[in-house]
Amino acid sequence: AEAPTAAAAPEAASAAAPAAAPVADSGLGKSVYNKTCALCHAAGIAGAPKPGNKDEWGPRIAQGKETLYKHAMEGFTGSKGAMPARGGNAKLTDEEVKAAVDFMADQSV
Repeated sequence: AEAPTAAAAPEAASAAAPAAAPVADSGLGKSVYNKTCALCHAAGIAGAPKPGNKDEWGPRIAQGKETLYKHAMEGFTGSKGAMPARGGNAKLTDEEVKAAVDFMADQSV
């Protein structure tokens, strides 16, 4: 009875391994947010929706992640304010921008 139990433990560990990838992504998103996005989003400057504010994020999230990514990467001017391309940091990669968008949006659903 002990051998199957021991064999089950490594399977459980390997099954948990894929779950680590999103955690790493949110770590990247949080890092990018803290270094670039928080300058406006933490204080709501120029209409930037604050992470966790469901009223502000809801209509944006409803447009779909691809639209959020596009606006964050290319920039966007809307009725509530302006989003500079890549948050004003042209050095950010697409992956970094998407991770930061995910980080903010995921707190706001």
